[in-house]
Amino acid sequence: MADLSTTYMGIQLKNPLILGACNLVSKPEVIKQIEEAGIGAIVYRSLFEEQIQLEGLQMDELLSEYENRNAEMTSLFPGLEHAGPKEHLYNIEKLVKSVNVPVFASLNAIYEPTWVEYAKELEKTGVAGLELNLYAVPGYFEVTGESIEDKQVQIVRAVKEAVSIPVSVKMSLFYTNPLNFIKKVDEAGADAYVLFNRFFQPEVDIDKEEYFYPWELSNPKDHMVGLRFAGLLHGNLEGSICVSRGIYDANDVIKMILAGADVVQMVSTIYRNSPTVVSDILMDMNRWMDDKGYKSLDYFRGKLSRKNMKDPFAYQRAQYVDILMRSETIFKKYPMV
Repeated sequence: MADLSTTYMGIQLKNPLILGACNLVSKPEVIKQIEEAGIGAIVYRSLFEEQIQLEGLQMDELLSEYENRNAEMTSLFPGLEHAGPKEHLYNIEKLVKSVNVPVFASLNAIYEPTWVEYAKELEKTGVAGLELNLYAVPGYFEVTGESIEDKQVQIVRAVKEAVSIPVSVKMSLFYTNPLNFIKKVDEAGADAYVLFNRFFQPEVDIDKEEYFYPWELSNPKDHMVGLRFAGLLHGNLEGSICVSRGIYDANDVIKMILAGADVVQMVSTIYRNSPTVVSDILMDMNRWMDDKGYKSLDYFRGKLSRKNMKDPFAYQRAQYVDILMRSETIFKKYPMV
């Protein structure tokens, strides 16, 4: 049987499959199934600064309701549904102690002091590493892309200086040149790069004439952008490469490793296919590697990266033009008559 072990951010994993940040971590029975199926690591759902601020406001409102009550009251205490970041930190620590695989914390903050403060608190829970979710929605026309990037790079640098555990950066694709930005983050000391974050976008209900945010899982082909950038990045960074979004089966995982990824993150396939899909993927990867004669992932990792491919046009615009020139083949797959 092939050796599926790999290294991510300097941490040894038994295989490259990581449960991405999601609400599945709130269900102990599901996490147990996922661990038994063979998952290599787990990312706990994100701690959002906006959520903490909202809960703080709600708590203040609830407390203020009881400021002018009298001695005849049956209770002096409001019914609080959330305990803010302390509850989040407690649950992470609980998960760390209950599983036998590395657990990573996920953080999504706004201001640099908050990033640093929460990063320190998350480190205390015993997590193996920290995942920073960098995302900015510009609200003003005069804000430049360069200023946003500089701020995010500084956040990474500040967090790295504040904690001793490895730090990964989960980023969006919305940069003029993602390669350039990732290189800056790499030079700032990040230990890994997660390609790419999936954000909920607003939709419009035309009957109610209002915005809403639909809950949708990723699609099987969503991994294709991550595949391209894994191939472009392999061999050019100090940090590890992780591909997220649209990883559904063993074929997808193998593709990512061939391109140059060290690990992958999965969520949607577990929702759709149950935790047992993890063991299915591992079994199929073993079978494929045995058939190919690969004893470990290192034997084929990055084999199809730009650095190792002889075809100079594999990752260039010329390849795109070539596909367009052969566009008549689409009629064979989707005949119109």
